[in-house]
Amino acid sequence: MSGEAFRAARDYLLDVADDYDRAFAEFRWPDLAAFNWALDWFDPMAQGNDAPALWIVEEDGSEAKRSFRELAERSNQVANWLRDEVGVGRGDRVIVMLGNQVELWETILACAKLGAVIIPATPLLGPADLRDRLDRGDARHVITTAASTGKLAEVAGDYSRIAVGTSVDGWLDYAASADAGVLFTPSGPTRATDPLLLYFTSGTTALPKLVEHTHASYPVGHLSTMYWIGLRPGDVHLNISSPGWAKHAWSNVFAPWNAQACVFLYNYSRFDAGALMAQMSRCGVTTFCAPPTVWRMLVQADLRTLRTPPREAVAAGEPLNPEIIEQVRRAWGLTIRDGFGQTETTVQIANTPGQKVKPGSMGRPLPGYAVALVDPSTGRPGDDGEICLDLGDRPLGLMVGYQGDPERNAEAMAGGYYHTGDVGSRDSDGYITYVGRIDDVFKASDYRISPFELESVLIEHPAVAEAAVVPSPDPVRLAVPKAFVVLASGWEPDATTAAAIFAHCREHLAPFKRVRRLEFAALPKTLSGKIRRVELRTNDHDAYAAGGRPATEFREEDTRTT
Repeated sequence: MSGEAFRAARDYLLDVADDYDRAFAEFRWPDLAAFNWALDWFDPMAQGNDAPALWIVEEDGSEAKRSFRELAERSNQVANWLRDEVGVGRGDRVIVMLGNQVELWETILACAKLGAVIIPATPLLGPADLRDRLDRGDARHVITTAASTGKLAEVAGDYSRIAVGTSVDGWLDYAASADAGVLFTPSGPTRATDPLLLYFTSGTTALPKLVEHTHASYPVGHLSTMYWIGLRPGDVHLNISSPGWAKHAWSNVFAPWNAQACVFLYNYSRFDAGALMAQMSRCGVTTFCAPPTVWRMLVQADLRTLRTPPREAVAAGEPLNPEIIEQVRRAWGLTIRDGFGQTETTVQIANTPGQKVKPGSMGRPLPGYAVALVDPSTGRPGDDGEICLDLGDRPLGLMVGYQGDPERNAEAMAGGYYHTGDVGSRDSDGYITYVGRIDDVFKASDYRISPFELESVLIEHPAVAEAAVVPSPDPVRLAVPKAFVVLASGWEPDATTAAAIFAHCREHLAPFKRVRRLEFAALPKTLSGKIRRVELRTNDHDAYAAGGRPATEFREEDTRTT
């Protein structure tokens, strides 16, 4: 019955794909008791279904393609082997550190069928990170590539070790799972509230938090993500995201397979916009999701080389600057639609298919999400404030909480709201515009400054490929906006370029918002690709405290000639 309730909710959203008002007013999350997405949705949907479910293309032209039926049967083998030969049981925590390879999707499905808890891990992690995940995650099993086994050579512990690829001494060989049976019988029912995923967040300012999701909160919660992207059965969906991070599960597992779409991957060692667009065209990609960093690199190339653009294009991770959206619209004739969510949730706010897109706006709350903008000083909702979710109408896509951290949970869920830590403003039509992280918004001369607003203006200048704005110490104004800029090809990091950027800011920003200082520098980022503004801010403050103005800094007053 739970599988039928899920299908009914999913079919409803497909039916009202272009009718936001109706979907928002009428959609209700399915009422689930016992539910296992892999067993109750994926397997029945995959029975006799030879449509492509997973398509991976490598740089050398080789590729792997699996149907829904093949993945259902193969994940049964992996589940049987993990249970019978390795000893993986219900509730066991399994670190899965694999790249974009078929075995990753087999393992995700297999662990879900077993009722094991997946701890996704990016292959970029080092031994210290893995030690932390084993200890705080209480992991009993590790599945990784043969090439990554060396990272765990000095990470002692009582955990099973499974290698994918070539055989490794002291490690179980994943390939042995091919000898297991193709029929799988679960050990018992799975409750919808049972844990399925334990995410370690990217940790921009402190140790990573442990975000717990259930068999309902991510698999079913990502119905909102399916709706936002505009996925349909038979789509070929490309999402550029690295395994180990929540966005990979969003758009490379749950959202497309909820829609019965094919997950498409192009594995490359170095980003090449031309090569990516060639594969998109050859393989008929119909829906495309990429983070702002990738969109910024794409617009540096000739977008018109993609002769068959996707039907839908979306962006998530950080807000996308209006200038990028406009360049893609001119080249592809479609509008990139922003979406806002977190590891802690599925997509909460977005521009959905068929709706008017307002420049600079993230869009409106997704069906199933009651969003409030709460004034941090009064705790009352209004049209400006912290983006929060009303716990009185708790969305299914919200995490259980931060595991082992009652203080952080109490803070995150205070006052009857889940607090995102992000600030937004809402207009009379209900559209929400992103202002910034609470920690990133700052005051200069007693005016409130949104880094994102200034960064959006900066990136409109042809010299600027990427930018981050932070407050820089000032004895008169307390702080002034300072930009750290990554230059586009063909521009020199000199006073002439700085003067041109300052002139651009004077033309497009009010005097109290203008960028007053500038440095050309690489932007520090988390492993998941988010800009670490806190690091830029700290380094800048430290430089001033140590002896004044950094030697590589340009100032508006030094370059202004008029």
